[in-house]
Amino acid sequence: MKTAIVILNWNGKHLLEKFLSNVVAHAEGLATVYVADNASADESVAYVERHFPQVKLVQNEKNLGYAGGYNQALRKIDADVYILMNSDIETTSGWLPPILNRFEKNEQTAIIQPKVLDYKKRDSFEYAGAAGGFIDRLGYPYCRGRIFNALEKDCGQYDDIRQIFWASGACLCIRSEVFWKLQGFDEDFFAHQEEIDLCWRAHKFGLQVEYVGISAVFHVGGATLSNMNPDKTFLNFRNTLFALTKNAPKRYLPWLVIARLILDGVAGIKFLLEGKAIHTWAIVCAHGSYYRKAYKMFRKRNETPTLKKYFKIQSVVWSHFVMQKKLFGEL
Repeated sequence: MKTAIVILNWNGKHLLEKFLSNVVAHAEGLATVYVADNASADESVAYVERHFPQVKLVQNEKNLGYAGGYNQALRKIDADVYILMNSDIETTSGWLPPILNRFEKNEQTAIIQPKVLDYKKRDSFEYAGAAGGFIDRLGYPYCRGRIFNALEKDCGQYDDIRQIFWASGACLCIRSEVFWKLQGFDEDFFAHQEEIDLCWRAHKFGLQVEYVGISAVFHVGGATLSNMNPDKTFLNFRNTLFALTKNAPKRYLPWLVIARLILDGVAGIKFLLEGKAIHTWAIVCAHGSYYRKAYKMFRKRNETPTLKKYFKIQSVVWSHFVMQKKLFGEL
């Protein structure tokens, strides 16, 4: 099975210096490592050329974000399996074989995510993906091992293989034929939530998204909502509305969107009361961007079938903030 580990880089020379050697060492004999450079202005490309001649470079002409950057780069890479990896991932010895074995043994497995642990607090799950993702009826994402900002310690409770709803874009493994069947990432998302949209579309074609917990990586991440910059706030709020409009059952779509707009307003007020008016403004801008592109997102619904049941719980917001359920197993 021809495998390509593809690290999307944008002005991340400092991260390549810290993590690339580790990725290369653990991929030896199993996968070809690529750095897809998103038109960096730093010395990332020169650094890779100088220190890692075995790593292949793909240079994008401009920065189209996570979604467009990967779409550009992967068109130039010949592989059966793409492993899309953030530049701030530390791999572990033996992390790759369990994933490749799963692809080989189960033809229905289309997308896989390993266990994602916190690089800075190594006994805990990391925000971006943890032990596999799900969404509630309103499109709020949560994970085994992480509900909003509540992170569980890794005590082996998720050392399993199981189907999930979405795999983390921090380390997403996908069959190349599936990636292109789904027409890649939706570039209108630019960054954030595009992996949820991709996995949602995969489910609509009857494909399986899985978590392989005997494979583990560490992620620097740290992208909790309270620490987000306004751009991330904008993208997360807008892109959740994009994903709902594209993928949720049509009969429920109007009230789902209205409910999210109301809850987003509540979040905006909360930010304002916390003295974070810039995030409130980011939510307002996110809604404006959504309104301008809502019809375009709605038209994209015709590109895929309808998945009637995409959620396991009605509201993770209610369960977590009102019912005070902190652990995935309590939901």
